[in-house]
Amino acid sequence: MMLMRKDPFRELDRLNQQVFGTAARPAAMPMDAWQEDGEFVVAFDLPGVNVDSVDLEIERNVLTVRAARRDPTQPNVELIASERPRGVFSRQLILGDTLDTEKVKAHDADGVLTLRIPVLQQAKPRKIEITRTQDKLQEIGK
Repeated sequence: MMLMRKDPFRELDRLNQQVFGTAARPAAMPMDAWQEDGEFVVAFDLPGVNVDSVDLEIERNVLTVRAARRDPTQPNVELIASERPRGVFSRQLILGDTLDTEKVKAHDADGVLTLRIPVLQQAKPRKIEITRTQDKLQEIGK
């Protein structure tokens, strides 16, 4: 029989690494998504990320966002604290068939990358008119 010692903080550390990432493997970029005025809108938080390091790609309705935050250290600079995640961040979203992936617009402001994807016209809800007839019922058998 083998005695195993249980560390109550080990599971908490593992969960913390999954949510917040590590220096070697940063966590996924946080995002919000909503629908507004006939568009699907997605906003990614990318503070401190140079927009030139962001790569957007759509293939078969899969949107891939990659961004890199590089190490700020330079020669003759001593890093005192390092808590901000660095490295390459990546996020994939599966887009529905109702979105027009040919007309995606991307905008970066204040460290937030916002994508606007129009909903296809045929996918938008529409009212269907019901017609009424005023014809008399016909008798059967005459």
